[in-house]
Amino acid sequence: MSLPNYFFADLPADATLSPAMINAACETLKRNRTKFLEPRKTADIVSLLCEVAAGWRQPDNKFRRLALASALDGEARTGEATDGPCSGFSAAVLAHGLDDFFHRFTPGNFQALLDQDLGVGVETADTADSAHASRITHHAAHHAAHHAFWHGPQLLVHVAAGNLPNPALMSLTLGLLTRSAQFMKCSSGASYLPRLFAHSIYEADPKLGACLELAEWRGGKADLEAALFGEADAVTATGSDEALAAIRARVPAAARFLGYGQRVSMEYVTREGLREETIAQLIASVADDVIAWDQNGCLSPHVIYVEEKGQVESDKFAEQLAVELMRREMAEPRGPIPVAAAADIAARRSLYETLAAHRGDVKLWQSQNTTAWTVVFEHDVRFRLSPLNRFVFVKPVPDLATVMQGVDELKGKISTVAVATSPERLREIARQLARWGVTRICRPGQMQNPPLTWRHDGRPALGDLVIWTDFAAEESGGN
Repeated sequence: MSLPNYFFADLPADATLSPAMINAACETLKRNRTKFLEPRKTADIVSLLCEVAAGWRQPDNKFRRLALASALDGEARTGEATDGPCSGFSAAVLAHGLDDFFHRFTPGNFQALLDQDLGVGVETADTADSAHASRITHHAAHHAAHHAFWHGPQLLVHVAAGNLPNPALMSLTLGLLTRSAQFMKCSSGASYLPRLFAHSIYEADPKLGACLELAEWRGGKADLEAALFGEADAVTATGSDEALAAIRARVPAAARFLGYGQRVSMEYVTREGLREETIAQLIASVADDVIAWDQNGCLSPHVIYVEEKGQVESDKFAEQLAVELMRREMAEPRGPIPVAAAADIAARRSLYETLAAHRGDVKLWQSQNTTAWTVVFEHDVRFRLSPLNRFVFVKPVPDLATVMQGVDELKGKISTVAVATSPERLREIARQLARWGVTRICRPGQMQNPPLTWRHDGRPALGDLVIWTDFAAEESGGN
């Protein structure tokens, strides 16, 4: 089943884009926004997004089937990616990830996001939205009525990363909520899933679909990027800190820039969480975090810190996690990875095999004849960056203070910490992590499944896109 040519990303691989084509597309997007998107009520946009998401969760949905077919195709590949659409994930991993993502799209969740980021009862400057009537507050001293409107960028440009699809899909979703025309520049070889999502929106409502554009090209095409950024009112970008710095330097001063740089995540299991009667459930949840999107992305754990002197010893925790990853590989296999990534895993394994042979405080469990999964147990508390692709460290610690010492050099770079503990300890641990700079704390099994209201890197994902206008009118009869 082929996709119609609605977007630049649908064109044949040998098609050539020019700056003039980019400029013309941006002008068309802006005109379509004025006609088709600005007049829409928020409730109507939310209803459409929920309808599209419900479709994606149905086994016979054509866009879902195309996505999973790309995964099935990818399962047969080894080494570097080849031509043709390929998600890079196995069908089971992709299906689970898409279900978790689209499960969040409910009217209640969207309302919670709107209320959190934009306030209860606020209207846009573009349309009198009955669902978001103008907010009025009263200042007792001056008897003034305060009103506020918001408006989104006229043209919102996204520079999407290619490691996993959810951030790109969420960016398009947020842009629709702000009533912005959108142009998404996808990483080379990573446009297929965002394209499918955009096509599903286009099929549900062609007029809204006409406010979207997607294209794919390798980085470094300065002429295309100059044309695109020159048309933008705001630019979002996800990638390495170096890539963000390069993009920021090319965005005109008149356009706002929102960058989401490299972050890492980890898990912390206290001795209260190491109960024999619940350890199987905990191990399964931790495995969920490692398996989700094959441990790619900022929300996947690199290291699992385990407090000592629990009912289950920390090395037994690591061993049971290895057994669980081995079992899950049968039903939820890891997707194909590049040769360079496999070589990195092999080199790390070789190092820890040598250490384990000479030291009693290092242990290694690994898949046989493949690089599908790896668990390293070591007593060094320093945070280790994993090569990912289901390679995880388990490190015993006496307490949280020791963990903080081990990750001190990463202060400000840790996104999510999953915590397994008793309810009595959870709040205090959360306070300490928050004071240290962690921006999200969750339970194991939910690291790659943040709520729709998640504040990305500690910032309001929807609220950061809009501009506010406040005005005050004298109350009738005021002094």
